[in-house]
Amino acid sequence: MEKIASFTIDHIRLLPGLYVSRKDHVGSETITTFDIRITKPNEEPVMNTAEVHAIEHLAATFLRNHPVYGSQTVYFGPMGCRTGFYLLLAGDYESAAIVPLMREMFTFIRDFEGEIPGASAKDCGNYLDMSLPMAHYYANKYLTEVLDQVSEERLVYPD
Repeated sequence: MEKIASFTIDHIRLLPGLYVSRKDHVGSETITTFDIRITKPNEEPVMNTAEVHAIEHLAATFLRNHPVYGSQTVYFGPMGCRTGFYLLLAGDYESAAIVPLMREMFTFIRDFEGEIPGASAKDCGNYLDMSLPMAHYYANKYLTEVLDQVSEERLVYPD
């Protein structure tokens, strides 16, 4: 069986960043999948499920309510390895084009206070497994280590 594209990326050289993972065509529409890599694979500790879950709820709420990208948001969710997230947008994008959106989103997550949207037994299948303080930590980490000093090596997968 052939390896899927995401398993051909050199995870030893991969830095936290914002990468175009793939582009798929559905009819006349392009769907761009972004790899939002928060931690360095196989070197930094992975995120725990509580902060991943909190970031997922906050980011999905932010994106779906965004005045420009709300109608283009197809999906936002965690990677199984817990080193980052996938964002699928309708449209043909490059990573640099959504850096401002990611700055907005991670600032929203870092600064969010109050009840996490959807964090109730009625709205979520595992609502008790969320950590807002750790979501704040990882959002700030991503802002300061990646988005505030974004460079080509953080926007394009290593060869």
